[in-house]
Amino acid sequence: MADQPKKPSAFIDANVLLSGNAFPRWPYEVLKHAVNGDYRLTLCPLVIKQAREHMRESFPQHLHRLEKFLNEVDFDLAPDPSQEEIDSNSKLVRDLSDVAVALVAIAAKVDYLVSEDKDLTVQDESTRELHRQVKVLISGTFLREVMGWTSEELENIRHRKWDDLQENDDK
Repeated sequence: MADQPKKPSAFIDANVLLSGNAFPRWPYEVLKHAVNGDYRLTLCPLVIKQAREHMRESFPQHLHRLEKFLNEVDFDLAPDPSQEEIDSNSKLVRDLSDVAVALVAIAAKVDYLVSEDKDLTVQDESTRELHRQVKVLISGTFLREVMGWTSEELENIRHRKWDDLQENDDK
């Protein structure tokens, strides 16, 4: 029996988890690929907690989607870094609140960190060390480069709404 090719692995941050459950656009599709097992998903308790808190505050009507996703998806749970680790790596990215996310992605040895957070995705001196250790991609780029989406497929869902998905599901 031939060896199966290794699936890529990705750590997603709270904003992808939140956006993917609040809006049916690119982060939603990243999450859908995780549910389908197209890549190996890694999360950590901090990201799950942040996503739940922000969902309750900003999009309580979609909290059920987040909980359903977490119950359906197979994922690795990486440990949160200690405060000591965060403090000793405070210059890893420009926003101190993102250091924990960066450290989890690095420690988990994932292929990709998927985020919409400019403090993680920007490519400049403030993220040089992070980008040296893990490839950071926004959702649309992850879909194109890793999941093989075309530009046309990406553009087709740029402004998609939940009603659009339900119409397609009915066909």
